[in-house]
Amino acid sequence: MLTIKHQGAVQGVTGSCHELFIDDNHSILIDCGLFQGAEISGKRASSKYLAIEFDIHCVQALFITHVHIDHVGRVPYLLAAGFKGPIYCSMPSAELLPLVIEDALKVGVTRNASIIKACLQRLASQLHPIEYGEWQSIPLPSQATSTVKLKLGQAGHILGSAYGVFRVSNDKLKAQGKRYHDVLFSGDLGAPYSPLLCSPKPPYRADQLVIESTYGDKNHENRASRRHKLQQAIEHALQDSGCVLIPAFSIGRTQELLYELEHIIHLNQNKAVSRTRSGKRLNWQDIDIIIDSPLASRFTSVYQSLAQYWDKEANRRVRSGRHPLDFEQVTTINSHQEHLQTVAYLQRQTRPAIVIAASGMCAGGGIVNYLKALLTDKRNDLLFVGYQAAGTPGRDILRYHNKPNGYVMLDSQAYAINAKVQQISGYSAHAGQKDLLNFIKRMRVKPQRVHIVHGDEQAKRALQALIHQTFEGVEAVIPTE
Repeated sequence: MLTIKHQGAVQGVTGSCHELFIDDNHSILIDCGLFQGAEISGKRASSKYLAIEFDIHCVQALFITHVHIDHVGRVPYLLAAGFKGPIYCSMPSAELLPLVIEDALKVGVTRNASIIKACLQRLASQLHPIEYGEWQSIPLPSQATSTVKLKLGQAGHILGSAYGVFRVSNDKLKAQGKRYHDVLFSGDLGAPYSPLLCSPKPPYRADQLVIESTYGDKNHENRASRRHKLQQAIEHALQDSGCVLIPAFSIGRTQELLYELEHIIHLNQNKAVSRTRSGKRLNWQDIDIIIDSPLASRFTSVYQSLAQYWDKEANRRVRSGRHPLDFEQVTTINSHQEHLQTVAYLQRQTRPAIVIAASGMCAGGGIVNYLKALLTDKRNDLLFVGYQAAGTPGRDILRYHNKPNGYVMLDSQAYAINAKVQQISGYSAHAGQKDLLNFIKRMRVKPQRVHIVHGDEQAKRALQALIHQTFEGVEAVIPTE
């Protein structure tokens, strides 16, 4: 087995970063993400923006599985630490990554335009996008004792998400009668039939597998059931003529929600769902859908430009004349002034609306001002459609909303949770337990060792037990570092 050092996503679900040693002195880094929520503690809290805490002198290349901040947020620090190697990712990820890094720098580091420009130029010079399914040789120094190639597969998590198979060859393996050793890093795997995305298809074989376990102890409803629950939840919420707040990541979840909402409206155009304060009946096509995230709007535009990477269903809808990500009811908020005006307008509650705003865990972004203004009003609803990490306001709201006098701290101030809180747990961009297991099952040659990362302890333990129970001779380990 090849040595893998897990530099993140071992104590929870954020800070993904794994180092694959292809020989004693040369390694490849897989992701370099930010820690979030309760995982920012101790030493990490003292270095707020997470300087690279491990030695990078062995690192020859970086592979980015996808562009969520918990997988790429430390890339600027990696560059600042002196990393000059190639950065590999899928073609769509190469389009999306600069937007993510630019936003991360503005929010967490600096708004100095020249510094941001220099970082993005450096990133562009090292970025090497590759197509799915094609082997890419990774250049190594002459003294390296191994050769390595990388191939990407569809991960189905967000647009551009990929798992990576590293094929390592050396004399030591040949002496053991093996031509090569394949190490597969799953990144974040999506559930089958997710909107817009091609379903994950595992490779033929792997000798070693590093797999996520966000929902290693849970299964999700199927696609139709999730969409039905989303429709029911919103219709129930709108009965009080209040606002429905949906915290969502700017990339992936926001576009998925738009896609599903367009389909719900398409099927239920004349169905009454709410009323204005004056009593006027409102149908589905009358409800305003507000996207309050300039970043989400930019991502959505890029998503539209990358339609060749959408799944067959989404492209059929486009050919039929529909616009799954840009339809009549959608209003986008593109400035801070517009944001404040919209929050004040909705606080007066003259007309119900659906608001989708970042961040997905309520830990920052535009959703915070909406929560401050609307969470204390019982006519409103807060709908969670994604994972809420420990230590985030989203997790606290879920924990305390049913408690007497339940409240949440936002910017050091307590806010009563009077709005109704709902969660659609199955509406996730992550694979469920059954999907994770099927990813391994569908490999013709099973891995000898599985490293279980990116999950809470209970989820990792449950998946470990199931792997041992299902696959004879497969060793499942839960790394601590």
